[in-house]
Amino acid sequence: MGITSINVSFKNRLSLITANLCSSLYYLCYLRHFVPNLTIGAPVIESLRKHTKAYLDCHLMVMNPLDYVEPLGKAGASGFTFHVEVSRDNWVELVQRIKSKGMRPGVSLKPGTPIEEVYPLVEGENPVEMVLVMTVEPGFGGQKFMPETMDKVRALRKKYPSLDIEVDGGLGPSTIDMAASAGANCIVAGSSVFGAPDSAQVISLLRKSVEEVQKNN
Repeated sequence: MGITSINVSFKNRLSLITANLCSSLYYLCYLRHFVPNLTIGAPVIESLRKHTKAYLDCHLMVMNPLDYVEPLGKAGASGFTFHVEVSRDNWVELVQRIKSKGMRPGVSLKPGTPIEEVYPLVEGENPVEMVLVMTVEPGFGGQKFMPETMDKVRALRKKYPSLDIEVDGGLGPSTIDMAASAGANCIVAGSSVFGAPDSAQVISLLRKSVEEVQKNN
């Protein structure tokens, strides 16, 4: 079943977010085989693309990410991030397929996965272009930020000074400085933005924190 439209309230919220310094929209696709929750796939991206030119950043928490490359590329996704835990044997093919569909490849890892597991994907002949460090256990929104995951961000930033490093989970006004100072330059925020009385103000605060760190480094 395809989704052909977005309701008015969602379109208004979409316009608000993209008009207030939010450079990309982050979309999660996860299935029960990887995390205990379920969401909708490529039709959501296709519907969003009709209403925005924003960068649509897709995080695939699935066991078989190869199966989603073609439909997400066709739907208009900009970025395709897969989990290293399920792609140890086929990440080379996966990255190649993602790029062939015009999307930017990224790799993600859970809090308990050693950071060293993503190094080959960053250093490969056809590397990923972004690493997503999960700062909560994946699967549900609204979880508490795990500060110990910042060691991974610091290790990545030290080893790869120009790499895009994304963080996801529990990011908001009270945790953004910790993430930014560790070296994260791509911030995923859900509850702290959409649950705020003034979403634009929160987006501006998050962006300012990252920009301040980059300016001083």
